[in-house]
Amino acid sequence: MSDTFSIVFLAALMSMCALRLWLAGRQISHVIARRAKVPAAFAGRIELAAHQKAADYTVARTRLGRLGLAVEVTILLAFTLGGGLQALHDFWSVRVDGLLYGVALIFSVLAISAVVDLPLALYRQFVVEERFGFNRMSVQLFVVDLLKQTALAVAIGTPVLLAMLWLMASMGELWWLYVWLFWCAFNLLLLFLYPTWIAPLFNKFVALDDAQLRARVEALLTRCGFTSSGLFVMDGSRRSGHGNAYFTGFGRTKRIVFFDTLLARLQAVEVEAVLAHELGHFKHRHVLKRIALLFAMSLAFLAVLGQLIDAKWFYNGLGVETSNTALGLLLFFLAGPAFTFLLTPLLSLLSRRDEFEADRYAAANSSASDLVAALVKLYEDNAATLTPDPLHSLFYDSHPPAALRIARLQEA
Repeated sequence: MSDTFSIVFLAALMSMCALRLWLAGRQISHVIARRAKVPAAFAGRIELAAHQKAADYTVARTRLGRLGLAVEVTILLAFTLGGGLQALHDFWSVRVDGLLYGVALIFSVLAISAVVDLPLALYRQFVVEERFGFNRMSVQLFVVDLLKQTALAVAIGTPVLLAMLWLMASMGELWWLYVWLFWCAFNLLLLFLYPTWIAPLFNKFVALDDAQLRARVEALLTRCGFTSSGLFVMDGSRRSGHGNAYFTGFGRTKRIVFFDTLLARLQAVEVEAVLAHELGHFKHRHVLKRIALLFAMSLAFLAVLGQLIDAKWFYNGLGVETSNTALGLLLFFLAGPAFTFLLTPLLSLLSRRDEFEADRYAAANSSASDLVAALVKLYEDNAATLTPDPLHSLFYDSHPPAALRIARLQEA
């Protein structure tokens, strides 16, 4: 049985890799082939040089993604069939025991993965993003961010892992249900804490002081029946030239956040239209629906793990001779993506449907033409390709292709 599962795992992994590489190849070829001419829908709105920059940026990121895939698969095989997890178990099992063994094992895997991925992260930030004029981050800030992220992961992750491992060991056959309830509660708590406690560790948030824009935004909020704990500007320009706006938090902690790069580029009416789109997500309960979907998926995954946790063939088939809850949890989440990758286009489809719905809401409560103008500027400023490969876009893109999105808004 274990040999059969090894073959099934390798087949799923190789199929996933082949599909991802094929889609990446299509994206690169499609974008390069259309690099020489601005699409008709954007003629006169976006210069050829900006279109070519977006094409080159997309190709560079996609090529780096292929290298990242090779690293990802190498790490996975090293931990599983290569015996890496078994070696880590052998190391930690004679040094610590009980729940601390599980925490040490899981953090070891995360730390090794992060170290292996670090050169790619550095290349992405200081070569690719720098080449296209998006990087605003110094090496010092990169290191400071990394240290903060690590400290935060340890501070939050340690009690969370201890709680999960305790539930897995103590709650009998239905442990997966108790772990799921704990996981849901933890994520809801994060939604409350993130805006006021976590996000300020990495960025500065100041109140929006543009009186004219504030009045326009507050009028929009009143029309849409939206209340928030404040309007804030985030110093996104410290790290990147990309711009965005979003609302975050839950209940009374909801706040609206504008990147300073966005405000520097868009006119007040365009900012209003972008915010109206974000409010459309709120009005149509897209955030709540996505949370519910993620919770449902996590329940299904944990239920499957509940059936596998005592199956010897599951461990042996993934290169581990020992079986325990920490190893089972790690193996499941390491190997899982090879089997669940085909869910990606479904999730992307649901996200694109929500984006169209939010666009319609923005057109009804603000101005479709102002949103089009804002989107064109954002596509240009963020170097988003206007000519993605249709299959690649269908599979991965959480937002509709630019030309289709603009066309729908112009019909509104």
